[in-house]
Amino acid sequence: MRFVYNSFAGRFSDSPRTIFEALGPEHEHLWLADPVHRSSFPEGVQTVDLGSAESIAALQSADVVVANTHTEVEWTKPAGTVYLQTWHGTPLKRIHWDVLWAPEGRLERLQRDVDRWDLLVSPNHASTPLLRQAFRFEGEVLETGYPRNDILSSPGRDAVRARVREQLGIPDGARAVLYAPTWRDDFVFSGGAAPVELALEVERALDALGEDHFLLLRLHYMLTGRLAPIDHPGVRDVSAHPDVSELYLAADVLVTDYSSVMFDFAVTGKPQLFFTYDLAAYRDNLRGFYFDFGPVAPGPLLETTDELVAALRGLDQVTADYQDRYVAFQERFSHLEDGAATERVIERVLGTATGR
Repeated sequence: MRFVYNSFAGRFSDSPRTIFEALGPEHEHLWLADPVHRSSFPEGVQTVDLGSAESIAALQSADVVVANTHTEVEWTKPAGTVYLQTWHGTPLKRIHWDVLWAPEGRLERLQRDVDRWDLLVSPNHASTPLLRQAFRFEGEVLETGYPRNDILSSPGRDAVRARVREQLGIPDGARAVLYAPTWRDDFVFSGGAAPVELALEVERALDALGEDHFLLLRLHYMLTGRLAPIDHPGVRDVSAHPDVSELYLAADVLVTDYSSVMFDFAVTGKPQLFFTYDLAAYRDNLRGFYFDFGPVAPGPLLETTDELVAALRGLDQVTADYQDRYVAFQERFSHLEDGAATERVIERVLGTATGR
């Protein structure tokens, strides 16, 4: 059976990678690759350039297409091809047709890809109706959990944590803070190439926290390569790290804003802090939310660098204060994350593909 993969517009990552690794060599595999990220593909993995004539031919000759976002290539899907869309996050912020604003024509263009989907993965019960609504998807939804999160419950997770921390030069006993903010639609779609200037005062925060703190900075994939220079020995730019799940294991605490990384990170049970300096503008004008975030968040909402530093200094108390809410958050959003999502997805995909 011939599988063709697309992850985050041409990277070797996320749930497509997990599915690929689980399927093994008994199938034929081909990845759509962004040349900028080709070095992240292991030796021996077959690739073609995303958007090339070869990529279109690959899609049109596939038995199964596996993607975690829109495949922005114009191709004709044969009747016998199964298109599995794993997507890439539990929705807090509104997506696709539900957003408050989008550039003219963008959603109509992306919908051409949605209309090719046969199977859509949902990470939890709460997300299923939201995904159906946002994508206007009437096909089969697989409530399985996300394959990419299986590693967070695997027996080898401690070994992964040790390996990644060693690669990043984080000593034993140091606290690794993963900062993973989402993207802002107005900035990305402005048409410019201005560097990303963080609202978080990174150098000042790390100086205040001390040499036993390291910041793992993970920009959204749509912003990779646009980070303004930060000159501090405690900063590790991990935006190009191929697997964010490995970073969840390497980190000791997550700092985010409205990114869906919060739902995946919750599988680890480690503390979360929310740097929500633009909450009202993002919620009410730019993107919009599906639910009231404040009462549900498994950690405090913080508006300034000083508040974030104080929360990191008092992390044990923050953890205790939000314990009950964290458990409720896991019950609502992590109830399918048992380490077997990949197995469930593959079983259904193979059954669908062989039945056509």
